[in-house]
Formats: sequence, structure tokens, C-alpha cells
Amino acid sequence: MSRDLRGYWGAEPAPCWPGGARLAVSFVVNVEEGAELSIAEGDERNEFRYEASEEVKGAPDPCMESHFGYGPRQGYARISAALAKHGAKATFSTCGRAAERLPWLMQDMVAQGHEVSCHGWRWETHAGMDAQTEAGIIARTHAKIAEVTGVAPVGWHTRSATSRNTRALLKDHGGFRYDSNAYDDDIPYMDGDHVVLPYAFDTNDMRFAPGGAFVHARDFSDYVIAGFDRLYAEGATAARMMSIGLHLRIIGRPARIGGLETVLAHIAQHKGVWIATRREIAEVWAQEHGGRS
Repeated sequence: MSRDLRGYWGAEPAPCWPGGARLAVSFVVNVEEGAELSIAEGDERNEFRYEASEEVKGAPDPCMESHFGYGPRQGYARISAALAKHGAKATFSTCGRAAERLPWLMQDMVAQGHEVSCHGWRWETHAGMDAQTEAGIIARTHAKIAEVTGVAPVGWHTRSATSRNTRALLKDHGGFRYDSNAYDDDIPYMDGDHVVLPYAFDTNDMRFAPGGAFVHARDFSDYVIAGFDRLYAEGATAARMMSIGLHLRIIGRPARIGGLETVLAHIAQHKGVWIATRREIAEVWAQEHGGRS
């Protein structure tokens, strides 16, 4: 993965979205529940990053497991209802072990027309992982999600840090059309015939974590709407894509879900917005810009 700091400088691509839309909006719902590191699951340690950061070492952590349990028990239903109200399709970026633990949710996502993509087997970074191990994880995750959903996934996003081999391994696998392992643009780009769909950590409910700046639902909606309004304006003359990151256990809380509902209502007031899955965005981009790097 070579570093490119120039991007589209001086030559940004023109809008190309279906129906003449000036902005593609991608809602990404991360599904990590059941895949967080847990000694009770046989992992080497427990996950400790959540709203209260306290690592339990050397023993199972039922408290952390319970925190993650909120997502499938309550959070998913609220997020799903909010999206359905506005006919918005999302990409559910799902860990393989989460898909294995939550087959009923996976099947409901597909039934509602959402995309299920790959988010690693466990919820972990791949930095420093050897190529053989990582290739096995990629293959295992792809196979499990295809088995549980009945639809072969085409997208990948590693939890934060990838290895230097990740993108090459995704290409070698043969089942992936795109990855979201980039944070460097508001425009998709090609790596050969592979599409890179940049993701975002700012327009993301992860900022509800302590010190992350979001406290009230309106903190999330105000920030995301500000990003939307700017990209929508810029999209009149250049291709623009917006990623909005969500998590079952975070935005799905009662005091936060209103932030997502406000964002969806705001977007609905604008013409020329294409809310699409990342699979759909990658397909259109490849058709328009395939073979360009």
C-alpha cells in the first residue's frame, strides 16, 4: 500500500452518481458484538475500550460482555427502524464471529435490502499480522458471512490499522470489489480494478466515547449535518461521497438514536442525494473509473 498525498489535486472527477445526484451518502453500521476480544471466548485478553475503559486481566469480564450485548438486544431494532422510515439502505460492516453469533440479525439485514460486508473475524487490528495468518482470517470471514446471509460479501474494512499486506490479500482472495481501509478523501478512487471507498472517524458515533466530543444526540446530528451540507454544496461540481459511521451499541441507545433520526430527516429534505450501500457505490465508481489508479 503505497502512500499518495496528492490524490485528485487539480483534477477532481465530475459528479457521476445515478439520477444526477450530487452526493452519495453511505451509512455504515458496524456489527462487532460477539466478536470483541473475550477470555470467555477463548481469546488472549478482554476488550477494554468502551464507555468505561477498565481492563479486566486474566479472567472473564461479564460486565464488558453485557455492554456489547446491548447492541443486538436493543440497538439494532432502533437503528433498523430509523433507516426503514426513510427507505435508507446501509452497509452493515460485520465481524465474522459476530455473524456466527447473530444469524437472525444477519438474515433480517438482508431481508430489508441492506448490504453485509466484512469487518474482520474478531474485532481487532491487523497491524503487524503475518500474511498467511491474515489471508486465513480474510477467507474465514468471507466464507462465514456468505454462509449466514446467503450473499457473498464484496467489501472489507479492518478495525483501524491494517497490515501492509491487507489490500493485496483482498485482491488475491478474488471475492472483494472494494475496501474501506482509507480515511484520506471524500471521493472514492481506484487501485487497479479494486475500489477504495474512504471511511471517516469524525462523522461517526464513536465520538460518544469519553473525550470524543459527542455527549447529546444533537452533538452527533449537528456535526454530521454540517458535514453533509458542505459536501452537498461541493457536489454540484465534483464527485463527493459521505460516510456516516454507526454502531449498534452506541447510536442505538435511547438518548442517542434521535441524532440519527435528525440526520435522516435533514437528508430527506434535499433533492439529488443518493443514499446507497457501499457495494452499490463501488459498482458505479468502477463502471465510471475502472482501471484507473
